[in-house]
Amino acid sequence: MTLTAAPGRARQAAGWRPPATSYGLGLAVAGVAAAWGVHRLLPAVPLLTAAVVLGIVAAHLPGARGLVRGICRAGLSLAGKRLMRLGIVLLGLKLSLNDVLGLGWATVAMVLGVVAATFCGTWWLGRRMGLRGDQPLLIATGYSICGASAIGAVSEVSDSDERDVATSVALVTLCGTLAIAVLPLLQHPLGLGDAAFGRWVGASVHDVGQVVATAQTAGPAALGDAVLVKLVRVALLAPLVAVLATSVRARGRVKRTGGSGSQEIGGQETGGQGAGGQQAGGQEAKRRPPLVPLFVLGFLAMTALRSTDVLSTAVLDTAATAQELLLAAALFGLGSAVHLPSLTRTGARVAALGLCAWVVIAGASYGGVLLTT
Repeated sequence: MTLTAAPGRARQAAGWRPPATSYGLGLAVAGVAAAWGVHRLLPAVPLLTAAVVLGIVAAHLPGARGLVRGICRAGLSLAGKRLMRLGIVLLGLKLSLNDVLGLGWATVAMVLGVVAATFCGTWWLGRRMGLRGDQPLLIATGYSICGASAIGAVSEVSDSDERDVATSVALVTLCGTLAIAVLPLLQHPLGLGDAAFGRWVGASVHDVGQVVATAQTAGPAALGDAVLVKLVRVALLAPLVAVLATSVRARGRVKRTGGSGSQEIGGQETGGQGAGGQQAGGQEAKRRPPLVPLFVLGFLAMTALRSTDVLSTAVLDTAATAQELLLAAALFGLGSAVHLPSLTRTGARVAALGLCAWVVIAGASYGGVLLTT
């Protein structure tokens, strides 16, 4: 019996395979560690920015690109989606309703106006320029709300192509990184005091880490106002995602009732596809995103929890570290999906849209700061 059982156990052991996502998740962890090392050596480079850049490098490095496109792809895609959701939920702990109210209604209204102008203007211009897929929507979201985090959130409800998400993240990250060097040079020529400069940075720079890196050059007063204004923009992520989810659901209903000659009579679909059409419609209904995605509800719940002031500083600091590491892993995964040769087809148009959006949000936020200070 021992002789016959041993080969069976050996075959069972030989047949075991780790989960398909483990390789990519391990690579994402290694990418986060490398990004952390870059941030430690160069503190001016935010961790999240370093993670995106290293993901892009890994996707094109001769020794690593085979792994990134092959055995690691499933885990990297999982990191770019699931870990992004968890990071966005924890991002809610950075926002307190009391802090928002402390800014004053004039500043809150200014932020609303800047976000609306940037989002609508960028989306419209991107569509006029003929950018592919959801790129206009994703770029508009990233510039107007909170960079790569917002792009990841919106891509979940719009079911965007991974390449469109990666291209949008790369563009927004590049422009946000350039802002770290460019905006401090404009503070005095534009006649902005430290507090006003901080509000300008908070209203115009994309990622939270990039806001901190840019505003800290003008001192603690600028940094405090910049972070608060930025978090007001972050708060707008939830209603934006809810609106887009509603739009996606509405488009799904139009497709089910308007395609293939079908029509609704007395609440039942007839004609066109018959039973097969009803089955397809049922499957399509199951794929519809919820009105408010679960991770957005988690974001709002964390914001409400932070507003109660029951969490200790140690808990908030731990959550902030976890949130940054989760987003770094997600952005490494998204960066690894960037394929630079394919960007050459639309690279000029994407760059032009990014530049125009940058001018729009910088100009609108500068005007808003002048009106509210």
